[in-house]
Amino acid sequence: MSKPPKDTGRLRKIVETFPRITVTVLGDMVADEFVFGEISRVSREAPVLILRHRERMVVPGGGANAVNNLADLGVNVLPVGIVGNDEPGRLLLRSFRHKRIPVSGILQAKNYATVTKTRILAGMPHTWRQQVVRIDREPESAPDQRTGRDLALATRKYLRASDALLVSDYGYGAATPGILNAARDQGGLESPPVVLDSRHRMLEFSAITAATPNEAEVEEALGMQIGQDWDRLCSAGTQIMSRMELNSLIITRGRDGMVAFSGKHKPVDIPIFGDDQVTDVTGAGDTVIATFTAALAAGATAEEAARLANYAGGIVVMKRGTATVSQPELMEALDKTPPLTRSH
Repeated sequence: MSKPPKDTGRLRKIVETFPRITVTVLGDMVADEFVFGEISRVSREAPVLILRHRERMVVPGGGANAVNNLADLGVNVLPVGIVGNDEPGRLLLRSFRHKRIPVSGILQAKNYATVTKTRILAGMPHTWRQQVVRIDREPESAPDQRTGRDLALATRKYLRASDALLVSDYGYGAATPGILNAARDQGGLESPPVVLDSRHRMLEFSAITAATPNEAEVEEALGMQIGQDWDRLCSAGTQIMSRMELNSLIITRGRDGMVAFSGKHKPVDIPIFGDDQVTDVTGAGDTVIATFTAALAAGATAEEAARLANYAGGIVVMKRGTATVSQPELMEALDKTPPLTRSH
C-alpha cells in the first residue's frame, strides 16, 4: 500500500532551479541510429522480411543522451567525450550545437569510430514499428593514453565552473576510473558531487558521491540474485553503499520503480510513475541519472532527487526511441500526481 501523498512544492522549487546550475558530463558518446521500414514481403532468398525503407534518424545515445536530457531539463551542460571524424560523430556534434551545448570538450579523433547502435524497426503503414534487430558498431580499441589525458584535462577545466559531475561509463573507454581520477588530481579545488552510471565496473570507481545502477548491474557487481526479495535488495544496496563509500544510491527496477538509499536512513521504495505497461526503455537510465544529478546539484536531498528521477523515468519510457524529458513535462507530472512511497 502507498502512504498519503507528500507536498510537491519543494520538488517544484528544485526543478525551477535547474536553469541556474551547471553539470559536466564525462561520458561515452553514442550515436543511436533508427532505421524505419514498412514490411513489403517475404524474401525468396531466405525466410526473412523485406522492408521498404521509409525513414532514418540519428539521435544522441549513451552519455550523449544524458547530455541531451540535462539540456532539455534546462540545465547548463558541459559534455566531455570522444567521437570519430565520421558521419555519426558529426551528427552528434550538430545535434549539440543545435541546442547551444558547448562542444569544445568533445574530441574528434581521425582514427576513432563513433560508437553507433543501429536499430532496425519494422511495421505496417498503420501499426506501431517494432525493433527486429540491433547492429552495434564499436571502436576496435579504447582511446589511447594521450586521448585519455586530453579528456581528463577537459573535465578538470569544466569542473571549476560546475555544480556536479555526471560520469556515464558504457565501457567504451572515455569515462574510465583512471580518466576520472586524473581529472581530479592537482585540481586545486574541492570536487563537486560526482554521480556515476557504470555498466560493468561500478565497484572500480572511487570517491563517488552517488550511483544509479539498475538491478541487473547490482546483481552482476555483487554476484547475487535479488528477484522480488525486499530484504536481499536492501542488503545489496547497503553493500554497494559501504564498498563504494557513497552518500546515496538509487537502484532502478524497471516496472517496479526504484529504491533510494541515503546514509543511515531507511531505504525508500518508490513505485513507478505512470503506467507500468511501458512503451520503450531505450535510454531510460540516461534520463534517470540526468535528472538525479541535476536535482542533487540544485540542493535536493537524495530522496527528493530520486523522486524527481522517478517522475522523469516514468515519462520517458512512454516515448518511443531514445527520448528526453523537458522541464515543463516534469512540472506537469508533479502537478498531476503527488509522490508516493511503498511501505514494507
